[in-house]
Amino acid sequence: MSRRIVGPFNRVEGDLEVHLEINDAVVQDAWVVSPLYRGFEQILHGKKPADALVYTPRICGICSVSQSVATAAALADAQAIEMPRNGRIALNLILASENIADHLTHFYLFFMPDFGRDIYRGEPWHEEIAGRFRALTGTAAKPVLTARADWLHLMGILAGKWPHSLAIQPGGTSRAIEAQEQARILSIIFAFRKFLEEVLFGDFLDNILAIGSARELDKWLDERAPAHSDFTRFLHVSRQLDLEKLGRANDAFMSYGVYLGTEGNLFRRGVWHNGEQPFGAQSIAEDLSHSWMEQGNTPRHPYEGVTVPDPDTKDGYTWCKAPRLDGSVVEVGALARQVVDGHPLIRDLVQQTGGNVRNRVIARLFEIARVVDAMGQWARMMRPREAFCQQVPMPDEAQGCGLTEAARGSLGHWVRIKNGRILNYQIIAPTTWNFSPRDMQGVPGALEQALIGAPVRAGEKDPVAVQHIVRSFDPCMVCTVH
Repeated sequence: MSRRIVGPFNRVEGDLEVHLEINDAVVQDAWVVSPLYRGFEQILHGKKPADALVYTPRICGICSVSQSVATAAALADAQAIEMPRNGRIALNLILASENIADHLTHFYLFFMPDFGRDIYRGEPWHEEIAGRFRALTGTAAKPVLTARADWLHLMGILAGKWPHSLAIQPGGTSRAIEAQEQARILSIIFAFRKFLEEVLFGDFLDNILAIGSARELDKWLDERAPAHSDFTRFLHVSRQLDLEKLGRANDAFMSYGVYLGTEGNLFRRGVWHNGEQPFGAQSIAEDLSHSWMEQGNTPRHPYEGVTVPDPDTKDGYTWCKAPRLDGSVVEVGALARQVVDGHPLIRDLVQQTGGNVRNRVIARLFEIARVVDAMGQWARMMRPREAFCQQVPMPDEAQGCGLTEAARGSLGHWVRIKNGRILNYQIIAPTTWNFSPRDMQGVPGALEQALIGAPVRAGEKDPVAVQHIVRSFDPCMVCTVH
């Protein structure tokens, strides 16, 4: 039996360490450590409610729009605002733009470069994959970075700038769109769709969206050479390395739902654990028993949450709190969203092999296809000469909850206002859910569970299997520790 500390991780937003207990070349236990405390919840105390729209996007430069959306939703809940139709559509487009950019960045720049490592040099596919995905120098880098830059022009049109835009408000979006800008938005979406069809998938998006089972995906792959597209490259490597057997947690998935339309969310809200389960935001509570925080006797709902740092707590080993849904660990992210929404392929994959490295990546890529397809429809629905935002005074005393989905999963903001000032502000980020420590019952968080059973190759200091599992969750540590 040996102990090992892996970290810090490169290509991860923020600081992360993973402490491993290894026996017979297999991870037997794991402790996930967030070593950097940031304190945004304390910073916001006593501020005017509208100030949160300025502070929270600066939690993170990668998912700042998601933080803005959650803040605006919490304030809108406190103010009882219903945003105009244009504002809702523009908000969907802005959030989707960021989430798609995050998915693209994750696949090409964070996840796939690990398969170019020297540890895989003896594999028959290594030279091809390394040449394609090696960080910054691979042949994929230039077209992907160009496509991403062109895609983010949507942010300039819809939100004024990215990151840290102030266009997202409780009552909608402050940046009204003219007819010629609507045409430009449609042009950008069409060009990005073409990139997906020619480079990422190597097939028409309609054909990708029609794949409805694991059997159909296997048939689609068998009909194409490994180098046909970047998606086929990933699937072939996944087969060679059995990535469907790596990184399984407890197969309990949660989504807050996202992209509100006239008939509900594009991706619905709910919980899936051996079937659909009820979801209630009132069942969320944060456990501090293994956090470097001043601790209470019981887990607390975020409205009653307390954030007082204490690095000397007896059982603490991380700045991350342990959120639980009705006392249980849940996994969040694109895989969770697609499972909860009932996507037939993703449901089939999870029913066969559970939540794992391969399925998390497939879910992210299929989510790109689904969202880009929907964005074209949303852009056509905007009415440039109608209102994009509504203004309503903030009550002196109120509380509000803002739930949304960032690329990495479920993001929630809870605010309590008294005498016109923020009395309490609590944030539970996606990585807080996935990278949480143990709770009072000693139950590990999702990543801690997923790391158990990971193989360790001879001579490895930073086990590559651990790297794959961590990156399949795509952590954003700076969003996590407040």
